[in-house]
Amino acid sequence: MKSKIIESKLLGEKIIQKKLDNGLEIFYMPKEGYSKQYAIFATKYGSNDSRFIAPKDNHDTIVPDGIAHFLEHKLFEEEEGSIFDKFSELGSNVNAYTNFTSTCYLFSCTDRFYENLELLVKFVQSPYFTEENVEKEKGIIAQEIKMYDDNPDWKVFFNSLKAMYKEHPVKIDIAGTVDSINKITKEDLYKCYKTFYDLSNMIVFVVGDLEEDKVFEVIENNLKEVTKKNRGEIVRIYPEEPNQIAQKVVEENLDVSIPLFNIAFKDTDNSTDAKEVLKKEICTKIILGMLFSRSSDLYSTLYEEGLINDTFSSEYTGELNYGYSMMGGESKNPKLVLERVLEYIKNVKENNLDNSDFERVKKKLIGKHLSYYNSIEYIATTFVSYYFKGINIFEYTDELKNIKFEDIQKRLNDHFNEENSVISIISPK
Repeated sequence: MKSKIIESKLLGEKIIQKKLDNGLEIFYMPKEGYSKQYAIFATKYGSNDSRFIAPKDNHDTIVPDGIAHFLEHKLFEEEEGSIFDKFSELGSNVNAYTNFTSTCYLFSCTDRFYENLELLVKFVQSPYFTEENVEKEKGIIAQEIKMYDDNPDWKVFFNSLKAMYKEHPVKIDIAGTVDSINKITKEDLYKCYKTFYDLSNMIVFVVGDLEEDKVFEVIENNLKEVTKKNRGEIVRIYPEEPNQIAQKVVEENLDVSIPLFNIAFKDTDNSTDAKEVLKKEICTKIILGMLFSRSSDLYSTLYEEGLINDTFSSEYTGELNYGYSMMGGESKNPKLVLERVLEYIKNVKENNLDNSDFERVKKKLIGKHLSYYNSIEYIATTFVSYYFKGINIFEYTDELKNIKFEDIQKRLNDHFNEENSVISIISPK
């Protein structure tokens, strides 16, 4: 299969893309002069995918919450031991993560890259699940879940999601619950592996100063599936999520010295169009920069009054069927901060946003985005995240440059409304 080149003249970067007959897409981004190399083997399969119709099945499958994360853990175990030791011998750092929409296996190194790449490609294709090792893993993950249950930052975040979402699985902890993981069987794991770890649902992304032909050669020579299969599509089933929030306030007590809080705004105009999702993300990030960054009037006022400290920050998450803005930090009076935020947004809507402020934040965002291309970790993880949403990472800068002031005003009115806002608070015990 021939390769094609994706280029960004503005960034001065290119990515070589190759789609194999078995459906796997491989991407290589050359970074001349970089001593570090990085590779990700990723599948479009996250914690949200607990109900699906596998290709060629005529029925849906419902699996226990937390299974994608459980599977990620189990792939590191082989019949003869742990894969971590093998990467360690090759002098590399190997890791993995599961989020709501994907699972990624990755390594970085400065030497013996191709040996590491071969090992990555092989181990992700080599599941080894037994009843004994599945039972053993349940105890390990149960401890991890309990540890996160006591983590204030984790709890304040997930309580925000539970406050916003009534039905969508994004409200469920990525690791599941102790009860849900205890229901996982070896058969469940193999079913999910066979469904979502098919090469047609996966990509490999490599970045560094490497030999292009050798990158593709090593990957192709170590794939177990080499013939094209017409296996059909995976149908992912998500419940209908109403626009309304689940509850306005979620409060919990944990070991903190100052209350932690998250204020969140739930998206009510969800789209499955990749371009729309990207535009919405950029518009929201500009608004967050204008209204809630350290240079904003609100931040200065709240800080001077002692209502927030320098832990305050904001972010936006946008996926194909859900999205939300979130801001938070520490405060002695989180509910008053919420009151002031809502009041501030109302005033801005009545008096309109400032055009010069918009241009300043937009330019800053462009500069920030360009600087990210110095980090190979950022490039790799962001590429995968956007690719699984149907977005080419190079489109970000073009879309950002095309955003108009009117787009920002519309997004402010559509998204930042009191009726779709929630607050999550973790108070001292």
